[in-house]
Amino acid sequence: MAEKVAKVGVKKESGYLYFVTKTGDVGRASMARGRQGDKNPPETVAKAGVKKEAGYLYFIDKQGDISRASMSRGRKSKQ
Repeated sequence: MAEKVAKVGVKKESGYLYFVTKTGDVGRASMARGRQGDKNPPETVAKAGVKKEAGYLYFIDKQGDISRASMSRGRKSKQ
């Protein structure tokens, strides 16, 4: 089950892939769909500043907020 981490309320537009950046903000990148010439760099849509914890998957839910779910399989660290 997923839990909400931050309420951002991003309105999603078609043709873009929305994700949580390394710094915990909401970013988007245009989907290529076979086009070679249009390579736009990812842009930041909203500042949230979420601190990510290990073992969780962070994503943008249907309401446009940042949510997280625990990963079903964790990697064991090499000792």
